Amino acid sequence: MAVYTRLGAEDIAAIVDAFEVGTLVSAKGIAEGVSNSNWLLETQQGDASRRFILTVYESRTEVAELPFFLDLLDHLAARGCPVPRTMHDRDGASHRLIDTPEGKKALALIEYLPGVSVSEPTVGQARAVGAALAQVHLASADFPMNRANSLDLPAWQQLLGDCGHDGLASIDADLAALVERELPILAARWPQALPQGVIHADLFPDNVLMLGDKVTGLIDFYFACTDLLAYDVAVTHAAWCFSNDGTRFDAELSAALIEGYESVRPLSSDERAALPLLARGAAVRFLSTRAYDWLNTPADALVTPKDPMAFARRLEFYADPANDGIFGA
Repeated sequence: MAVYTRLGAEDIAAIVDAFEVGTLVSAKGIAEGVSNSNWLLETQQGDASRRFILTVYESRTEVAELPFFLDLLDHLAARGCPVPRTMHDRDGASHRLIDTPEGKKALALIEYLPGVSVSEPTVGQARAVGAALAQVHLASADFPMNRANSLDLPAWQQLLGDCGHDGLASIDADLAALVERELPILAARWPQALPQGVIHADLFPDNVLMLGDKVTGLIDFYFACTDLLAYDVAVTHAAWCFSNDGTRFDAELSAALIEGYESVRPLSSDERAALPLLARGAAVRFLSTRAYDWLNTPADALVTPKDPMAFARRLEFYADPANDGIFGA
């Protein structure tokens, strides 16, 4: 179970009391957490049973950035986007600090939303996700805060440089050559003048809750930042339109995702023209973090590193000029 901070029942009951959301009934650690510790809580408030997600933020999350992430959720929820609201404690704060054996850590209590994450998306689900992403892009246009993308092109260059030629070659014999070919192309051609705004930047199927073809929740906004809106489309495309291992591209999912997005926010001609390159960048972004983790995660770590070659295969697909037409005319 990926719960890195241990909290007893009395600790969690005190947190529930501080947020004034009733009386604690149950708390269950969530095994799917990767970067943070998470629990599903049930409380009783009057005659109503309520559910929440309690998150304790571990070392990868900067406490100073929490107001951006949590205020963004409230901003989007207030505008009708399918995102969870944050609970505020009796002092009006969206997060609190607690003492742990490893020192002070921040925590937040977030609304529980119904739905499941799909492993084999349908065309209808891809279309709905595209529309939900566009809704977020429009709704965040007047969000007053900004956050730089901490995993932008210079970060990919740094991570892959830290992996080194030999390290990349140890993952796959052809990987170093692929990276050394692509990074200069991205650096020379990366667009600067496209529309920007707040993006999710990590909208994989496991960060979307669905009931049938309806999106009930977009979650895990902890990579959200201010960047190119079309880049977010490219990230989501790379996440949704391939088999997990990157060996199979699904043209129907691709068309539905773009169609859904444009039903809410049409892409400009410049954005559409940039999508093939932005998709190459999206593939490199996840290739870089996965390759770094593959080479640097201790063998006894709680989390198993993900295969970087799944995104190397996506990168090869996007880099083939014969595939530029998948994003439409």
